[in-house]
Amino acid sequence: MNIVWFPGHMAKTRREIKENLKLVDAVIEMRDARIVKSSANPEIETICKDKPRIILLNKCDLSEVKVTNLWVNKLSNETTRVIPVNSLNGDGLKRIKPLLEELLKEKHDRYRLKGVVNITIRVMVVGIPNVGKSSFINRLAKNNIAKTGDRPGVTKNKQWIKTSIGIELMDTPGVLWPKFEDQETGFNLAFTGAIKDEIMDTEELALKLIEKLQVYYPESLKERYKLATISEDPQENFDNIGRKRGAMIAGGGIDSDRVATLLLDEFRGAKLGQISLERP
Repeated sequence: MNIVWFPGHMAKTRREIKENLKLVDAVIEMRDARIVKSSANPEIETICKDKPRIILLNKCDLSEVKVTNLWVNKLSNETTRVIPVNSLNGDGLKRIKPLLEELLKEKHDRYRLKGVVNITIRVMVVGIPNVGKSSFINRLAKNNIAKTGDRPGVTKNKQWIKTSIGIELMDTPGVLWPKFEDQETGFNLAFTGAIKDEIMDTEELALKLIEKLQVYYPESLKERYKLATISEDPQENFDNIGRKRGAMIAGGGIDSDRVATLLLDEFRGAKLGQISLERP
């Protein structure tokens, strides 16, 4: 399955990000803590490389803590800070302003020498679709200015949002890139819902997910679906899950569509526990 999803508005967003960078002091890039590498748009890295940056590993409640911490250590450097966050309940968000002030200290010191007292930090929020940018902005702004949704592509236009903590946010639509460097990246994005299910073969996608889980989280599969053993064959595990859940069709066959939907929904809903699909 060759996964490509690059709607026209994404090309426009890419141009706007480049044009609007001069309006902001720093960039907040949001990634999915379960797929830290795959949810990093390489074009964002290139476009925003000259700006101080905070990387938020969102949905950290869904990822394995020790793996997330390895990513924090790997990605942090002199101009980039990394924070695991949960934008739905606010975990980790209080660290953002102190880290922005730390990154922008020299710039703010120059402002103060010129007599500027109340400094507003202007930040661009970027990331792939469905990574939680709107939920993050709403939590920080304590309102529902940004549109939210559980499907990719909800935010379509740039918008500014003020907060009560001296940070002004520029929201941008989620943006992917025209071609993935490998199909594993595409699958990881599809597993987590960053690519619309409507353009996917969900049965193949579910089989690929089982292939990963049976290596890294076999016990999670066994426990969730009451399986006696885990086979090396993803199809056998897929069929066994179908039998255990009663997803059958006339004649004793497996209802593949139902099993695929079940697996993907339960993975995305953290019913299989805290799972990290990528390691640094």
